[in-house]
Amino acid sequence: MGIAQYDPTALGGPAWNARQVGVKKPLKQRQIWAIRFFLDREGRVRDRALFDLAIDSKLRGCDRVKIKIGTLVTGSG
Repeated sequence: MGIAQYDPTALGGPAWNARQVGVKKPLKQRQIWAIRFFLDREGRVRDRALFDLAIDSKLRGCDRVKIKIGTLVTGSG
């Protein structure tokens, strides 16, 4: 038996689901302002508020999703 020509593992390239191991690089200031500009232009106020909250508090995505509106308004933990 030989190697199938349609076998992606035989080509020696990276796997389709290969992930970066370790800490991701932080966003650059230019990228942050580009995202803010896009969200403002599209009128996505909620998304802009969540993005600003995430950037300012340095929360991970899974932690940010768990935040309730009442917690933000009243300030209780």
